[in-house]
Amino acid sequence: MNETRINVDPNEIAKFEQLAHRWWDQEGEFKPLHDINPLRLEYIRNHASLAGKRILDVGCGGGILTEELTRLGAKVTGIDLGKAPLSVARLHALEEGLEIDYQQISVERLAETKAGSFDVITNLEMLEHVPYPASVVAACGQLLKPGGKVFFSTLNRTPKAYLFAVIGAEYALRLLPKGTHDYHRFIRPAELETWCRKGGIELQNLTGLHYNPLTQRYRLGKDINVNYLAYGTKKE
Repeated sequence: MNETRINVDPNEIAKFEQLAHRWWDQEGEFKPLHDINPLRLEYIRNHASLAGKRILDVGCGGGILTEELTRLGAKVTGIDLGKAPLSVARLHALEEGLEIDYQQISVERLAETKAGSFDVITNLEMLEHVPYPASVVAACGQLLKPGGKVFFSTLNRTPKAYLFAVIGAEYALRLLPKGTHDYHRFIRPAELETWCRKGGIELQNLTGLHYNPLTQRYRLGKDINVNYLAYGTKKE
């Protein structure tokens, strides 16, 4: 990637830096991440074997998913551009007795030296926070071993997503801090599929992630018009 086109939004980094100390507070600003983590893990486990595999968690933040992948017997590397979240992640892993390789590095930079190194890559709730998501997808394609699998989760750019994920989640229900998401950065599945294809990744599945405000519970389903998960396979 051209150094003049750095794939990071300083405002996005600053938001998560300020909240880093709250990452493991299950009733704090990151409560939705804690609540959906079992579903994310279920989706990943349904489509990939993890024990003994080399896994890269891109945009790992404070390590909520990273730790669970490690507990399942994987050798996990977690990368993020935020210094404070990584400090929290390292300390929490130490407290839990987990060995995780946390690095403050971009996925593009890592791809320059570790191409073809990982069996599985997870890139969840991150693509909609960077200026050039296609670059992230391309780097994931480079980092995967042939036959390896990559998992994404993001938000669809639809009126329904704006209503539920921005107006509903940030303003009405206050599930997330105001300004967490920028609707213009939401990603349509067709766009993700195009980026995957260019990166040598065959998109295999799309599954929706739904929230019921009455029961306050999340579930997986067919509707991908708001939040969705996806996985693809690197061509042999």
